[in-house]
Amino acid sequence: MKWAGLAWRQLRRDLASGDVRILLAALVLAVMAVCSVGFVTDRAERALALEANRLLGGDVVLRADEPIGEALLEAAKAPGLAQAQTLSFNTMVRAGESLKLGDLKAMGPGFPLRGRFRIQDRAGGPEADAPDVPAPGTLWLSRAGADALDAKVGDTIGIGMSELRLAALVVQEPDAALDYFNTAPRVFINLADLPATGLVQEGSRITYRLVVAGEAGAVEGFTAFARENLGRGQRLETAGEARPEIRRALDRADRFLGLAALISVVLAAVAVAMAARRHSARHLQGSAVMRCLGASQSTLVGIHVGELLLLGLLGSGIGVALAFGLQWLVADWLQEALKLSIPGASWRPALEGLGVGLTVLLAFGVPPVLALRRVPALRVLRRDLDPTEPSAWVVALAGLAGLAALLWWKAGSATLGTAMLLGILATVAVLAALAWALIALLRRLRSRLRGPWRYGLANVSRRAGASIAQVSSLGLGLMALLLLTFVRTDLLDRWRDAMPADAPNRFIINVQPDQVPLVREFLQGQGIAEPELFPMIRARLSEVNGQPASGANYEEGSRARRMAEREFNLSVAEALRADNLVTAGEFWTGTPASPELSVEEEFAESLGWKVGDEVAFDIAGARYAGRITSLRRVDWESFRPNFFVLGSPGSLDGYSGSFITAVKVAPEKTRFTAELVSAFPNLSVIDVDAVLAQVRGTVEQVSTVVEAVFAFSLVAGLLVLLAAVSASQDERLLEGGVMRVLGGRGGQLRLAQASEFAAIGLLSGLVAAIAASVLAGVVARQVFELPWSPDWALAATGGAAGMLAALLAGMWATRRVVNAPPSVTLRELQS
Repeated sequence: MKWAGLAWRQLRRDLASGDVRILLAALVLAVMAVCSVGFVTDRAERALALEANRLLGGDVVLRADEPIGEALLEAAKAPGLAQAQTLSFNTMVRAGESLKLGDLKAMGPGFPLRGRFRIQDRAGGPEADAPDVPAPGTLWLSRAGADALDAKVGDTIGIGMSELRLAALVVQEPDAALDYFNTAPRVFINLADLPATGLVQEGSRITYRLVVAGEAGAVEGFTAFARENLGRGQRLETAGEARPEIRRALDRADRFLGLAALISVVLAAVAVAMAARRHSARHLQGSAVMRCLGASQSTLVGIHVGELLLLGLLGSGIGVALAFGLQWLVADWLQEALKLSIPGASWRPALEGLGVGLTVLLAFGVPPVLALRRVPALRVLRRDLDPTEPSAWVVALAGLAGLAALLWWKAGSATLGTAMLLGILATVAVLAALAWALIALLRRLRSRLRGPWRYGLANVSRRAGASIAQVSSLGLGLMALLLLTFVRTDLLDRWRDAMPADAPNRFIINVQPDQVPLVREFLQGQGIAEPELFPMIRARLSEVNGQPASGANYEEGSRARRMAEREFNLSVAEALRADNLVTAGEFWTGTPASPELSVEEEFAESLGWKVGDEVAFDIAGARYAGRITSLRRVDWESFRPNFFVLGSPGSLDGYSGSFITAVKVAPEKTRFTAELVSAFPNLSVIDVDAVLAQVRGTVEQVSTVVEAVFAFSLVAGLLVLLAAVSASQDERLLEGGVMRVLGGRGGQLRLAQASEFAAIGLLSGLVAAIAASVLAGVVARQVFELPWSPDWALAATGGAAGMLAALLAGMWATRRVVNAPPSVTLRELQS
């Protein structure tokens, strides 16, 4: 096509003359920002996903209640995969005169495939990673289990018909966080020692696990094959099915990283829009000359849009290449900081960067360029005739829709994407309105000012359209950067604070009703003030709204089916604690006349329950039923006893059950478990230090990742902001050149420019700080589910920093006014 050749020639000429370099630089920086953040977040997310798979001991686990068939075992041997097997069941454990019901796990070679066991060779000794499973003839015991049995390393432990030597104490096991409500002690043996125990017999209740790990594609292939071939009693487990505390930590990790990528998209849109405006203004005169020579509107559109497309491919390619190099530096540092193996970069962020760059360029660069086709030929003589293009509004709206789609896509969350889009629209509207008010005010005050101040502030009011556009773009860019700063400095701190330092690390279960005062007295003697014990009654789902209900009512292998098949832990409460919040219905006050139920909201959603439903349970052959009157959001990170289903006061009276409590035990009280179990042999003590360590470790790792991404986004964002400021300086350079010719001194020009940029920066920074604070609050509460209160001192500091950044960027961008000879500046801008 003829216009394609003309577009290429014009691009070469513009690159040589420098007319398009600002737009190219803005595009390169924008794509580099989006793509580099994408590279870092992609690698960090995959590293954290691998780390999260330590909770399983592998990437995916096939669980069954009978030996796993040959077809699935063969599928696990596919190229790129490693596999290991474990068997687990309850059995009696003997240590000297002590005899306890324990949880036995027999492990094949290579387990775990992800993560490591942390073991001690003696109580209180140093911790180390176990190189392999226990050697044949030996076993390991959980630290809490050794306390319960009063066993020491080197003792002989009886398991069935075998006697094995206790070789180590397990401090942390890879898959313990999936469900820490299991019976202590936990025993770990080599799979080769299992036959000699004589425990595997016809009718034995054994859980078989096939653990698989390897390359992502191979794991996905195995997962798809396994899902299609699941048999009765088989299901797949992933890290996403971990305890709620772990799931929320991993979900927040994704949201934090998604927010950083989101900010880069906003900055890219601002920079390209401002640079394209300057590009269009510089081509008005040339387009007028072409109209005089007979060029049609379609030819002008083809040339300029074609040039933008070629420029987009060039700039996006350079940006991706630079980002690919820079992310290696960040990833190497990240690998050292996290002590994790960071996977190599995939091509997905590169493709995303190219897509974002071209989309943003066409969405925000085309509208001002379209106006070039309507340039009147008379503009060759009269430069005050500017073109108008009604269709540019349609393209601008299409660009806004494209930005909304990009925001929702990069956010990975409709709530986060919508919050960002509404925040952007509201910020731009407020900025434009305040800029208009400032211009109106300056027009009235201009006559009262003197010297360079009058000239600088007069420029703001004289170029009303340009000033409104610049205030809006600067404010939007500053808002994005300040939002990222608030996330880094405040949201992460609040997330860390959400993990209480005094979180309980021991759960005590199976306390009988007549033992409650005695156990409370024992705990108070250990320095634990006012321990709270909660009733816990085991039940099974039997009816929903009068219809029989069980796991068979839900899809095979689904989370809802697993929940419906498991035993429920029911409890009662007179009032809600601070870590429970009613989200639907009303929580009871006093003692209702008939039983009422309050259900955790995600649990209710999985099972399809809603307020008003009648739910019945079977408790040891007796029927218990109640109406759901409220749904609750539970803060699982409090690590206090919480229940999916609560009953109203008195509704569970007469049903047999036990009590549960959670306490904080100081590290130096190493004999706590042994002394408690010695006094109350029927109790089970569950050590959740390992779970707390995993959640806190995940929080710290994600914090490190966000800090790295924040620093990278901040540097890239400042560069993009500088490009946006530089893109609207031709008018100032021209006026500065004229003033130099008329005798204006460099100091006067600098002072005039400083007053103009200070006014624009002050307004932009003030609105940006307020908008970022409000938006950060919405993101904190609605997306990250964290408490929030505005930090106006931080907002004021951020606003001042934003004003200073705008002032410095503007002064740097217009330094040629003083440094370049006036004749060079005027000839260049008037040609």
